[in-house]
Amino acid sequence: MQGVGFRPFVYTLALSHGLTGFVLNSPEGVRIEVEGDEARLDAFEHALKTSLPPLARIDRLHKSSKPQEHSSSFEIRQSLHAGAKHSAVLPDMALCAACEQEMNDPSNRRYGYAFTNCTNCGPRYSIVRTVPYDRPNTSMEPFAMCALCQAEYDNPLDRRYHAQPISCPACGPTLSLHRMRDGVELVRGDAAIEALAQHVRAGEIVAMKGMGGFHLMCDGENAQAVATLRERKQRPTKPFALMCKDIETIHAHALLSEAEAMMVCSIQKPIVLVKKRSTSTLPEAIAPHTDRLGLFLPYTPLHVRLFSFLKGCIVATSANRSGEPIVENAALLREKLAGVVDVYLDYDREIVNASDDSVVQLVGEKPVLLRASRGLTPQTFPTTSQCKQTILAVGAEQKNAIALFHEGKIIQSPYIGDIHTLETFGFFEKTLETLERFYGVKFDAIVCDKHPHYATSRWAKAQGVPVHTVQHHHAHIRAVMFEHGLEGPVLGVAWDGTGYGDDGTIWGGEFLRCEGKTYERVAHFKPFKLLGGEASIKEIWRILYSIFLDIPKERWGLHGEKLFEKVPKNQQEMFEKIHQKGLNSPYCSSVGRLFDAVAVLAFGLKKVSYDGESGLLIERAVKAECLDAYTFTCKESLITYEEVFLAMLKDNNALISTKFINGLVNCIIDIAQKEGLPLVVGGGVFQNKTLLERLIIASKKENIPLYFPQKITPNDGGIAIGQLMQFI
Repeated sequence: MQGVGFRPFVYTLALSHGLTGFVLNSPEGVRIEVEGDEARLDAFEHALKTSLPPLARIDRLHKSSKPQEHSSSFEIRQSLHAGAKHSAVLPDMALCAACEQEMNDPSNRRYGYAFTNCTNCGPRYSIVRTVPYDRPNTSMEPFAMCALCQAEYDNPLDRRYHAQPISCPACGPTLSLHRMRDGVELVRGDAAIEALAQHVRAGEIVAMKGMGGFHLMCDGENAQAVATLRERKQRPTKPFALMCKDIETIHAHALLSEAEAMMVCSIQKPIVLVKKRSTSTLPEAIAPHTDRLGLFLPYTPLHVRLFSFLKGCIVATSANRSGEPIVENAALLREKLAGVVDVYLDYDREIVNASDDSVVQLVGEKPVLLRASRGLTPQTFPTTSQCKQTILAVGAEQKNAIALFHEGKIIQSPYIGDIHTLETFGFFEKTLETLERFYGVKFDAIVCDKHPHYATSRWAKAQGVPVHTVQHHHAHIRAVMFEHGLEGPVLGVAWDGTGYGDDGTIWGGEFLRCEGKTYERVAHFKPFKLLGGEASIKEIWRILYSIFLDIPKERWGLHGEKLFEKVPKNQQEMFEKIHQKGLNSPYCSSVGRLFDAVAVLAFGLKKVSYDGESGLLIERAVKAECLDAYTFTCKESLITYEEVFLAMLKDNNALISTKFINGLVNCIIDIAQKEGLPLVVGGGVFQNKTLLERLIIASKKENIPLYFPQKITPNDGGIAIGQLMQFI
């Protein structure tokens, strides 16, 4: 890693052991030459491995001997720029405690400074153009250091030695507050922060340039402001993330375990999904249909400075149109979000590489990533592969992230998003270009999803290099197997909303026996028809109707008939014909879509406005103490559910939700016991905290080893890693 204070750490370590030589950065990584007697060299090497700086990590260490040069000192030499590029680019990091303390010290020259940082914190990925990570290769290059900053930058014993974004009020970026409708500057300099806070307190919708892009913000405790933001952004029910002034504010609104509090306060400062307190005074519109809140702390000095003028919490959501990437510059903000924002806060340092906030939740006392981005990615994984090729994996279509295999490492990109707009596809291409630029590579091969109509698959096949395809659900399981170092055989349970199956239908409720790079489909849920194709994914009542059309009507009973009484008769007749003839109604075995059907039956939810809404609604209703379960029957590898839905007609929504989740857990355990294999689970359905927690408990009770994703996301953000594992 570069930009983590590694060279000054080596410098201090060498001096403390009485060694001479040098250390420098190169595109291949860090190069160290030390000279001294054998005992001191051994002690130096041991300390090098065991007392690293907070952000540093050694993936590989190559050691060789050379004749003595009888140097008289140890020095930090200028970086080399020629050669193959192997060194990893560090993610952006949240403000560290030492810098925050300086910000709060009136006697410090960086008191209240909105861009303070050191080698232990601050922007990395968002400002770097290429490696090595030196100031001329970043968007800090236009800002000439003042004499005081230069002295810190040049001192190997200073915390800011070669901290590339180093600056102070005398030489750093400048803030400015602008009117949204025409971009006119209203306030310039540090006073712009207080002015922005005044607009927030007045109930207005504002935007602020953060680390990797703009946030849309409003007063999180002002119900009218939250409603206005929802209306303007056309975001009816998807939960908003809340940035809170401090950990005490978070505790006031949410029930946090000690481990969850540690995640909230970590150097990454991700959004953490936690249980809402019943006594919370937050508007219901913050997170409708769920008892979870996404909360995080101020993670840049600019956010910290803003909260010196605010109390409580603010909505801080990505500045973008629905389904598009986060906006990273003011011109794009005014183009995309005209009519949404009243004023915006900008600064004159360019965001080179945009990234969204990371999202995480605690499951069974272990973190599970839901979105891997700012603070976590680019993420580098060492491998034992002897493959000499450079291979690109382009992931899937939703929650996309890409991954590169190069020189024995896997480098995963930050979260890109759902690639169904030109803007997001453009972000996909820009992220790809960034990886190419960082590592100076051309691809020997590309790996993509089997789905022939994914934009990523079509792009891959147009590049003029060998292309390999990987089945979607196998990629889910292979990614988790890689994370846990498994070769199998294992029973992979891949449950999600959509994935192209080997038979050309939509899979999503799969049990795969996986060993090495091979797999066999040993069980799956009975396919049902998606009436009207993709329209069913939003108008989810169609899914339930399709399931009931597979059941003889005489078995529906009065309760079953009432389910669809608000659907006009002519519409029912039309969909019956579509179902009978299979017109634009592909078969689907997705457990994610079964969640949708249950939400319709239990809560009358006819449409969803975002992915996973049904699951959150079901989770909220689950009764913790209830162990009752519906029975899913598996015969000859086919899992049926008709009797489950008929049984639901007699229960209330809490029982339906609880027995459905428990029934899914029992289904997994039953098949795992039959197969006699360890369990590996992946896919977006396993973002459901209640399902995964109950599966953890059940697998421990039955003594079945269970592996689930932690360093990668269970959703499609991890697909690219699974794709790579088939070809390295």
